[in-house]
Amino acid sequence: MPPPRPPQVIRRDPIRPERLRRIGPDGFAFVPNRFLRDGFFGALRPAERELYFLLVLAGDRHGVSFYHYDTLCSLLRMELETYLHARNALIERDLIAFDGTRFQVLALPEQPLTPATRELRTPEDFAEHDGATIRATLRRSFPRSGTESGNGSAP
Repeated sequence: MPPPRPPQVIRRDPIRPERLRRIGPDGFAFVPNRFLRDGFFGALRPAERELYFLLVLAGDRHGVSFYHYDTLCSLLRMELETYLHARNALIERDLIAFDGTRFQVLALPEQPLTPATRELRTPEDFAEHDGATIRATLRRSFPRSGTESGNGSAP
């Protein structure tokens, strides 16, 4: 039996010490190591991750930012509906707060939260959470030219 090898020392010194990140006058965004280690990163869909990281970068020292949805969608090259789903999922997962004008990236909860799914039963549930119902409502509200008012069907 060969003798045991000595434990390998992991080098933690910077590869390029002349390029160390520093907190400067423009601020410094950070994501806690727990975000990856405790499964928050893996629990998010790609659009949710993109929006989360942009809000981290945009936030001040308290995590507050004032970016408007059209700016966020433009920067992320994201459709409005995708943005809305991502924003609402981050709120449900307790990662951000939103008051209609401002965002705040929150301290991480104890563990990743999975947005609750629930059965849709009432017309109100469908009107608020079912994509097909929402789309049909919008089509009825904004008929295309050349269609009968209110039925949303093509000529």
